[in-house]
Amino acid sequence: MKKIMVIAAVLCLAAISFSGCSKKSAGSDDDRPTVRLVTDATGIDDKSFNAAAWRGILAFYGDTWEMQAHRGTLYENITCQTQDMYIPVLRQISDEAPDLIIVTGFTFADALTQVAQEYPAQKYMIVDVDWVGLPNVVEFIFTEEQGSFLVGAAAALQAKEEGVVNPRFGFIGGVPGATITKFEMGFIQGLHAVIPDAEVVDFYTNDWGAPQLAKTQAKNWYDSGVYAIYSAAGGSGNGTIAQAREYRSAGRNVWAIGVDSDQYEDGLYLGNKSAVLTSMVKRVETASLYALNALQNDTFTAGVVQLRLANNGVDFSQANASLSRTVVRQLEDYRTKIINGDITVIGTYRDALAQGLVPATLGARD
Repeated sequence: MKKIMVIAAVLCLAAISFSGCSKKSAGSDDDRPTVRLVTDATGIDDKSFNAAAWRGILAFYGDTWEMQAHRGTLYENITCQTQDMYIPVLRQISDEAPDLIIVTGFTFADALTQVAQEYPAQKYMIVDVDWVGLPNVVEFIFTEEQGSFLVGAAAALQAKEEGVVNPRFGFIGGVPGATITKFEMGFIQGLHAVIPDAEVVDFYTNDWGAPQLAKTQAKNWYDSGVYAIYSAAGGSGNGTIAQAREYRSAGRNVWAIGVDSDQYEDGLYLGNKSAVLTSMVKRVETASLYALNALQNDTFTAGVVQLRLANNGVDFSQANASLSRTVVRQLEDYRTKIINGDITVIGTYRDALAQGLVPATLGARD
């Protein structure tokens, strides 16, 4: 009973918040599409997918984070505090019929699949999912292996630039699976493109929300001489950054590498110094812009869209001034070679292992 009452209250609030949002204001001559972004409890300030999707929306309408002039008329967002809100909130928004409804992340996949079938005339967009397969849903996936290649190369190049002898590297994953494997495979191939015999160790937390596990493992590795650790482990990866920040504050030359969004600020210590050397960035804002431009141009097509280096889908962060400019120039060369097809980055453990690109002792699973 309590659960039903909570959902009912949320829907009442949603109805009030959404009034006038899905349709353009009376008398408006702005013919741009309307959009709603539905997020999980982390909201648009999550410094990750939600924030990136929101940036893409703002950019489409010519707004900024500080000046959201068209919010409430052309675009809006709603935050679901729990997963059991996903379906009722998506239904509520679908009843209001904006031109596009956006969700980010696989946790929305089941809810979106159900609601999209109930509202076949409504257009939807989802990020990091490629299995919905409905005629009114566009799905965006990323070549994480390409972006991970660049941050792997960045770590190895930086080690050489700093004169580190026989540097070792680590990878911390969350729950093993095909997506996280793409991060690890790309990272190792990037490392080995620079230092062919570089030693790599890996560890899986089997949990997206266990930063202490990652922190403990990072400490053990750093203490044993590991130079840089790349984490693709959701919230668990924050533990790696925390340990790197502690050690760099104490004068230790170790690095963390961020993932999905630019985690430079998460690694800050001593003013503007950061323990995050670089981050593999998935540009979810590119997906928002892609879908909204397609609506504007009447070219919206359901199906799976793969965002790669070539179409600004993945990248590496240059926010940390400690990342050598010489290294950045070399990374740009690697980027060009990947885009041109001179370098092919393998995303599966099976194929990378068959080609001798990675060790056979990893915990990765396809």
